[in-house]
Amino acid sequence: MKVANDVIDWLISSGALVSFIAFAWAYVKPWLEAKVKTNEAKQSALAWELLEKVATTAVESLVSQNLDGKTKFDLATKNVQMAMQSAGFKVNDEAAQTAVQSAYEKSELTPTVEIKEDK
Repeated sequence: MKVANDVIDWLISSGALVSFIAFAWAYVKPWLEAKVKTNEAKQSALAWELLEKVATTAVESLVSQNLDGKTKFDLATKNVQMAMQSAGFKVNDEAAQTAVQSAYEKSELTPTVEIKEDK
């Protein structure tokens, strides 16, 4: 037991312990920062996937409503923002509008208008 106490006392008094911690931190810190960035990227991807699903649901729920396109778009955008907020994500107007526009374009329920040009 005395030997263990002497070794610990020597590590503290000689500064070897502080040096070891400093070198260990130099290697661990970049690894931790990389893990944080990876987790943030994964969380962002999951949030965007959820946003797309919510926007698709909002668009599909409003297709049969007897409203004009602008009103449907605004209502879908509002529904998307409320749903994302209730899920714990804060979505700005531009992101919600982009997701709703994308959902309208991908939806098979919304009609596609083809413009025919005379030649």
